[in-house]
Amino acid sequence: MQTTSNSQRAYLATKDRILSGDIRGGQLLSEVEIAGELGLSRTPVHEAFLRLAAEELLELLPRRGAVVVPVPPQEATDLLEMRLALETAAVRRLCRAPEAVDALFTELSDLVDEQRRVAEANDARRFAAADDAFHRRIVEVAGNPIGQRFYGSLSDRQRRMMAAAAQSDSARLAALIGEHARLVTAIEQRDVDTFESALLSHLEATYRVILK
Repeated sequence: MQTTSNSQRAYLATKDRILSGDIRGGQLLSEVEIAGELGLSRTPVHEAFLRLAAEELLELLPRRGAVVVPVPPQEATDLLEMRLALETAAVRRLCRAPEAVDALFTELSDLVDEQRRVAEANDARRFAAADDAFHRRIVEVAGNPIGQRFYGSLSDRQRRMMAAAAQSDSARLAALIGEHARLVTAIEQRDVDTFESALLSHLEATYRVILK
């Protein structure tokens, strides 16, 4: 039980550092170093590395440790397409429920204000979390359980790309806030076409920072 607990701890800690951008794509990780940082033996760290390799976040290197797998360009494109489809479908459904739109407008406006505060502190990690909350809430409020589950399955990839974009270009944070504000306005006006167009531009600009 203790080994399993330690393995889970090593897995969660290492994965969080990868998804948050603290550890970048292409960086070499050592089981010995990670074990030392966490106060663990190498065995649970090795088990954690195996899990992360199965999730395609690490590539194991015999006798050298592991290297963090960079975000593949095709993965960014695939994620963009799925997010565009899911979030647009959510807004289309929401526009048939005026009361839901009004409540969501207030929530999203509050989240944009939170993003402004985080951006002023130049905290890329918290901004990535606020960005995730913003987009996830659109899908949640639409009330499609299948859509919610599928969107949730994209969470790790989405978080990693957003963190990478925020860290690569701090000036991008201000632009993101403006883009989010335009999405909120489109929702308030129940304008699905404008929302879809603004979301596509928003996602393309964000992922372009990562892949350039």
